[in-house]
Amino acid sequence: METSTKGAPQQGGMARRQFLRYAGAGAAITAGVLSLESCSKNHDVYNDHIDLGSGDPAILNYAYALEQLEAAFYTQVAATPYSGISAQESAYLTDIRDHEIAHREFFKAALQGNAIPGLTPDFSSIDFTSRTSVLGAAKAFEDLGVSAYNGVGYMIKTADYLTLAGKIVSVEARHAALIRELITPNTFIDSSVVDIANTSLEISKTPAQVLTVANKYLSGKKITFSSVGYYY
Repeated sequence: METSTKGAPQQGGMARRQFLRYAGAGAAITAGVLSLESCSKNHDVYNDHIDLGSGDPAILNYAYALEQLEAAFYTQVAATPYSGISAQESAYLTDIRDHEIAHREFFKAALQGNAIPGLTPDFSSIDFTSRTSVLGAAKAFEDLGVSAYNGVGYMIKTADYLTLAGKIVSVEARHAALIRELITPNTFIDSSVVDIANTSLEISKTPAQVLTVANKYLSGKKITFSSVGYYY
């Protein structure tokens, strides 16, 4: 596996880490300048689950929930690096952590009083000492995130929110591509994430498909999305 900065593959003439930083900076700038309207509370919190409610606030909370998981995962990866991690891999994963934290904080700020509570991750199924386990989980989280954004884009009513979601999913897709490159060079995309044989479009997943997986990584309150027919 390529680990030296000198030999790092290029993205349009830009080294991979520079490319990641550029992508993350774009998202941060967007978060900083986009003014979202304050949403009235429409989710419900129960003893064992949170119902996201309906409409655009529910979609934003859906994204916020997923970003909470991703940010928590990469924070753990950075805090307890796997055995044999290279300096370059550490730098990549730290950059991705920073992007995911920026995304999480953006949604929290945008939702204001309508933000769902902080979730409690359960990563007990992931061996954070193992490169294979960590990168495998990273690939799963990134692929899940991209397919989740793609799957709810058509539900978003507010143009600004749709634009924002499009910007963030593009960053998540770059994360997904980089993780695949770390696992196996020159495999940044395959038929599990893009319908190569037919439409050449990225694969989308419904909230039910996404939350069925995401809830496995939560302890305490799980996520329900009743307005789209998903109940935990």
